[in-house]
Amino acid sequence: MNAHAEQLTIYNSLKGEKEKFVPVNEGFVGLYVCGPTVYSNVHLGNCRSFISFDMVYRYLTHLGYKVRYVRNITDVGHLVGDADEGEDKIARKARLEQLEPMEIVQQYTLDFHSVMDQFNSIPPSIEPTATGHIIEQIEMIKAILDNGFAYESNGSVYFDVEKYNEAHPYGELSGRKIEDLISNTRELDGQDEKRAPLDFALWKNASKEHIMKWPSPWGIGFPGWHLECSAMSTKYLGEQFDIHGGGMDLKFPHHECEIAQGTASNGVSPVRYWMHGNMLTLNGKKMAKSTGNSILPGELFSGDNDIMEKAFDPMVVRFFMMQAHYRSTLDFTSEALVAAEKGYERLMEAMKALNNLKSSGESSQNVKEIIDGFYASMNDDFNAPILVANLFEAVKYINSVNDGKLHITANDLELLKSEMAAFVYDVLGLKSSDAGNNDKLSPVMDLVLDLRQEARTNKDWGTSDKIRDGLAAAGIVVKDGKEGSSWS
Repeated sequence: MNAHAEQLTIYNSLKGEKEKFVPVNEGFVGLYVCGPTVYSNVHLGNCRSFISFDMVYRYLTHLGYKVRYVRNITDVGHLVGDADEGEDKIARKARLEQLEPMEIVQQYTLDFHSVMDQFNSIPPSIEPTATGHIIEQIEMIKAILDNGFAYESNGSVYFDVEKYNEAHPYGELSGRKIEDLISNTRELDGQDEKRAPLDFALWKNASKEHIMKWPSPWGIGFPGWHLECSAMSTKYLGEQFDIHGGGMDLKFPHHECEIAQGTASNGVSPVRYWMHGNMLTLNGKKMAKSTGNSILPGELFSGDNDIMEKAFDPMVVRFFMMQAHYRSTLDFTSEALVAAEKGYERLMEAMKALNNLKSSGESSQNVKEIIDGFYASMNDDFNAPILVANLFEAVKYINSVNDGKLHITANDLELLKSEMAAFVYDVLGLKSSDAGNNDKLSPVMDLVLDLRQEARTNKDWGTSDKIRDGLAAAGIVVKDGKEGSSWS
């Protein structure tokens, strides 16, 4: 285990403050993240959340923890909004497109995986689906019923929120008081199956027209939306696990209901640390398809949109996301992405220069202190923007050593190479966007730079500048250093 692991603190949404991270089981971390509902293309807001927790997963792994990362696929039971009534969104999409629901699920699951792959996100350890865990959901409902926190009504099963609140605080995650929630809900008419407005569905009786339905002890039906995460996290991570993540919009009611379900079925609050990522805005406004103020990842990568001035590489977008804390709002604009692109290219150039550095004399800077700054930033609730700032302090040092202005010992150089690679590639999840093209271009560029060096040796500055300027016009930057010329 990395010695820095003991310094990790996490902002716990349940308590509203940072806490020292102490895993349930020493050396092992259970991480659960609410995954996508696969009935449409994944949008950038979702991507930010998944990329943030990919970074969390990467850093925990870097610290030496054995991490079991579970991210579910919601392929059933997600009704209109958070209501218990309405049409399943996947079933509705299948009906409109005259497809089987699982065709819709497969289509958008593949799209989701493709986008996450372009963002260089590591696949989770386990990616369970709601439809693949109907039995586990039924068994959890049985346990909640047996413990007296749910009731059956006309083939449906509802969670009894007021009964639960007598024994456990409902609303503790979102800071809501049950009295306020009750006063803000509508009065039930005589036809409603629920005993109280706050009660939510664990199992819904299905009509004959409902497409996705399964047999249960209470009749043919389907599980409620909140139940799937509770059932799958319990199966793969245990009755209590370390970290549960998701977007801020899931805090209430989804995550609140997860706490209630886990506690009601197992007798213990299911999660130690609740983490919530904040939203994205686009040009200062909320992203919304209905208003036209939205952009899909593929449209951002290709430039096929009317919002951004150019196309942006997935690695530039990922790097841009790392420049805001996961709990902060992040605004997408062309200007901000162009600035991020320049910063990303500068970082990649420095990484390339670092690999070619030569040691000489005593180190001009305390390399251990630089690296300790990397860990300090990430140990402060995964503070990626501070890490990025610290990395660029290291970039200044690298460039000064490369230009012969500063020095570094052989031991410090190896340490800096190792830790820079770890934090840039392994923790932030960045990679060179043009690595594949460079492999093909390298032999050509070696020849071009040799010809330019020959011109410089002969003091043929006109030819030397012509080659440099011609390459610049083609998007290739040549940098002259003490050890020779390099390109990017």
